[in-house]
Amino acid sequence: MANSLVEMYRMKDLRKKIFITLGLLIVSRLGAVIPIPGVDPEVLKLYFLSQSTSSNVGLTEYLNFFSGGAFANFSLFMLGVMPYISTQIILQLLMLVVPTLKKLAEDPSGQKKIQQYTRYGTIVVCLIQSYVVTIYAKSIPGVLTMGIVPFTLIAMLTVTAGAMLLVWLGNKITQFGIGNGISLLIFAGIVARIPAAMVTLFKSVSAGTLNPIVVVVVFIMFIVVVALVVYEEQGVRKIPVNYAKRVVGRKMYGAQSTYIPIKLNPSNVIPVIFASALLSFPLQIATTLGPEVKWLATFSNWLSPQGAPYLIIYALLIIAFAFFYTQVTMNPVEMAKQIRENGGSVPGVRSEKLEEYLSKVLNRVVLPGSIFLAFIALIPTLVQKLFSFPSSVAMLFGGTSLIILVGVDLDTMRQIEGVMKMHHYDGFNVGSKKSKHI
Repeated sequence: MANSLVEMYRMKDLRKKIFITLGLLIVSRLGAVIPIPGVDPEVLKLYFLSQSTSSNVGLTEYLNFFSGGAFANFSLFMLGVMPYISTQIILQLLMLVVPTLKKLAEDPSGQKKIQQYTRYGTIVVCLIQSYVVTIYAKSIPGVLTMGIVPFTLIAMLTVTAGAMLLVWLGNKITQFGIGNGISLLIFAGIVARIPAAMVTLFKSVSAGTLNPIVVVVVFIMFIVVVALVVYEEQGVRKIPVNYAKRVVGRKMYGAQSTYIPIKLNPSNVIPVIFASALLSFPLQIATTLGPEVKWLATFSNWLSPQGAPYLIIYALLIIAFAFFYTQVTMNPVEMAKQIRENGGSVPGVRSEKLEEYLSKVLNRVVLPGSIFLAFIALIPTLVQKLFSFPSSVAMLFGGTSLIILVGVDLDTMRQIEGVMKMHHYDGFNVGSKKSKHI
């Protein structure tokens, strides 16, 4: 481990990527504690402490989970990256309905337009959510330090700008740093809240509201869940592919055998993040506007994060997004087309039946993986109900957070290993050229 860290530090390009990533993550955490203008932070803190059993606070914990505590601070980054993810989901679903968008996404220049549409859509979603936030702030006695009209305008502007800045930081991490920037921002927010959750857990044990033996049992269960998540992330179904001899230009390539690796969970943490983002948007609006609109109050109570309807919809969305994202990233038709064009074949499968075979294998692999993913994501609520764990602790050490933490960590480590291998490969080639020249 120590040798790997030293080797990472010695590689200038990798060291630069890591420092850029850490620097931008630090900026994102600073923005999570800077409150928006017109809000009294002390009054806000006292309000949430006094309303610890309120349903709004339950929603606050849920939104805090993906914003790293920024929502409860009414900070610049209080919306997190969820508006951006929600817009991505909407556009990807529209591609299934609108052929023009689908055709546009297949072209490299069209993908840039899709990214522009995503940014414009994110601004619209941010304006809607920021307006809902101003309504929520008005319901808190004494929290506003300016008039309602100027606060609404300033809050909508600053919160929207903060969310877009956060998306920009995530894209810069992806472009110049290491790992997926948007996922790393969520990862950093979860990690940043772990110390506070541990303090809450310790206070609960000291106060006698939690049995220490139960805490130990739950932590052992969490360790087992981490092991299962790692095992699932590394599970692969290998489809053998044989390639015949072929001539490319003046070179002849001999027959070779390889395989197509299909992971048990090809979509990684994307279904969990997508499902959470899709549910958080209407839930936030319904909970905030509930006191003014009766049917929204009923909808908010029905779709409470701790209720059975929410958990069922959440699990079904995770399974649906797992299938949807897998079909987008691993299209059986495209895979079969590439195999045929390269003179390949799957043993025991006719060429005209290749798409059907690949689709069947994908469905058989993804179904148990998606069900397992949904089950792991429901663990926090089950633990909270069975063992009376504090909601903040259950969410941070529960299934959703573990899936995100483990999935993002493994993905980032794979990218680091890829850069290190490429560095060694380039160094070997340079050395070979030098020795040949000598």
